[in-house]
Amino acid sequence: MRQVRRTANRVLLGLAGVLLLGTGGLVLFGGLGLPAKWHLGLPAGWPWHGPDGVLLSAHQRTRWTDQGWWWPAVIAALAVVVLLMLWWLLVQLRRRRLDEILVDSGDGEGALLRGRALEGVLAAETESLEGVERAGVLLTGRRGEPRIRAVLALAPHADPGTVVRRLSDEAVAHARRSAGLDRLPAEVRLQAVKHRAERVS
Repeated sequence: MRQVRRTANRVLLGLAGVLLLGTGGLVLFGGLGLPAKWHLGLPAGWPWHGPDGVLLSAHQRTRWTDQGWWWPAVIAALAVVVLLMLWWLLVQLRRRRLDEILVDSGDGEGALLRGRALEGVLAAETESLEGVERAGVLLTGRRGEPRIRAVLALAPHADPGTVVRRLSDEAVAHARRSAGLDRLPAEVRLQAVKHRAERVS
């Protein structure tokens, strides 16, 4: 999925770059009056014959403005374009989940470990620690340099320092050794679980 997204991003950026570069080149070509200087025979409908040429004539720019549907359609189309651009930007800025990890198998080839499998093992081992009621684990970073983002819900009696130390010494260390990684940085957020007050009779 990540590879597909990366390929789609490259294709879209490439198409946008080609379109902008081509449009800018054509405008510059006509604005400098190069067709007349080089005696080029351009098609009859070519918009930029010289420095005074325009992309759209006055008639073309205003022929639909007296129609009732024109301005709502223009505004709706621009709104859709802006929303799509914002969505694309947010997708790029969002921290993505790591789908797979490159594991050193010792034969020089390497192996791929599913990120969700390692997340599940890490979450299960973390929840087995004393004082941890729930754990959410997310792998980010690159295949050869993964990082852990964990959110731990702690019981009221839990000692945060002890929980973090055991997480580092046990769950994270086990995951690092099993994946054959030199380092496995972890970012941990702690949350306290709220319990209702118990009635004392």
